[in-house]
Amino acid sequence: MNKNIIIMSFVLGLISFPSLSQERSSEERQIIAILDDFHDAAAQADAERYLAHFTDNAVFIGTDEQERWPLVPDFADYVARGFAAGGWDYSSINKNISFSSDGSVAWFDEISISNSNGGHFRGSGVLENINGEWKIAQYVLSFIVYNELWEEVLELNSTERENQQRLR
Repeated sequence: MNKNIIIMSFVLGLISFPSLSQERSSEERQIIAILDDFHDAAAQADAERYLAHFTDNAVFIGTDEQERWPLVPDFADYVARGFAAGGWDYSSINKNISFSSDGSVAWFDEISISNSNGGHFRGSGVLENINGEWKIAQYVLSFIVYNELWEEVLELNSTERENQQRLR
């Protein structure tokens, strides 16, 4: 009986911790390290290291309706302003990574928590393997909104959109 309880506890533990039950490939570990360094560079307000993670023609899509920025000059300018104010501090708590059949493109999604305000976000994007180095071609940052709050969020967004249009 005790043996069965121990075995069941072990199996449940593996299910609870996917990193223990499934081995990550070398490529997945590389991408995780790149995304972790990307977030660390943002937390350290290290613009050079942060921007070096992007392809030359990368696009960053932020949470605001107007935030679709090509890397140069728009996003690089935004980063300079944001990092002058101290950067962005997110901790990623989960990453899912997939690859194209030829292994040259990867896409990911991650859940991140703002260490400054506790907000939960979803980051997703595409990386390209360029000369053996993974670079972010597109990064999309989205707020996580619980389904139960959807109507309230829609109402708030509608009100703000009207306010923005009046200001223009």
